[in-house]
Amino acid sequence: MEFKIKELKRPKLKSPILVEGLPGIGNVGKIAVDFMIDSIGAEKIIEISSSNFPHSVFVNENNLVDLPKIELYYKKNKKNDLILLAGDIQPLDEKSCYMFCETVLDIFQRYKGKEIITLGGIGLPKVPEKPKVYCTANDKSIIKKYKTKGLDNNIFGVVGPIIGVSGLLVGLASNRKIPGIVLLAQTFGHPTYIGVRGAKEILNILNKHLDLNLDTKRLDKEIESLEKEIEISSKTLSSLTKAMSASQDKVSYIG
Repeated sequence: MEFKIKELKRPKLKSPILVEGLPGIGNVGKIAVDFMIDSIGAEKIIEISSSNFPHSVFVNENNLVDLPKIELYYKKNKKNDLILLAGDIQPLDEKSCYMFCETVLDIFQRYKGKEIITLGGIGLPKVPEKPKVYCTANDKSIIKKYKTKGLDNNIFGVVGPIIGVSGLLVGLASNRKIPGIVLLAQTFGHPTYIGVRGAKEILNILNKHLDLNLDTKRLDKEIESLEKEIEISSKTLSSLTKAMSASQDKVSYIG
C-alpha cells in the first residue's frame, strides 16, 4: 500500500534542512526532535498514515484513539528553514521502510531541500554518564561542515548496521545527490530506558550549527528524575536478588 499524505499547508521554504527523529534505541532521536518542535514552535504541515505502520492505536489526552501517523513540521530560520520529521512509530518491515523513505524524499525535494540530518542512539550495557556523539554520512563534505569537538566521525567498528529510517533515509538520499548526516548518541541499551542525556548532547550540537537558541538546561530536571528512578530500580532488584538467594538456601525444592 502507498502512504496516505494529508497536507495541512504548503509554506514557501528557503533551502530547508530536514531533521528526523523517530523512535529507536533509547528514543534519543524522538526526544531530541520532539523537544525542538516544542521549543521553537514548529507548525505541522503534513501527516503520513499507512497500513504499513504498526497495527495499534494511541489513546490521546481526550481519552480517544488515534491511528499511528508520522508528521512533518516546519519552522522559518535564519539561514535555512527547517523541516522536522516526528512520530511515535516507524514502518513495520524493510519494504515499508524503503517506501516510506522514498516518500519523504519526494516531499523534501518538492520543497527544494538542501540536506538531511537523522538522529539516533548507540546502545551500551550501562548508562553513560557523559554520552559521546558519533556521526556518519553519505558525503564527506557534510561531516566536515558539522564536525566539532564533541562529534566523533571515527565510527567504523563502533556500530553495526544503522537500522530503520535514520540510516536508510540518508542512504537513499545519496541517490538523489542530497547530502545527509547521521548523529548517534550513546545511551543505555535497555528497551525501556529513555535516553534524555544522549538527546541533550545531540541538541547541543544542533543548537550550535542551526542557530536554534534552545534552552537544553530544561532537560536537566528530567535527567535527574530518570536517574533517581534507575537508582531505586537497581536497589529494588538487588534486594530481590538477595532475598531470592536466601530463600534458595533454605528451600531445597519448589513445586
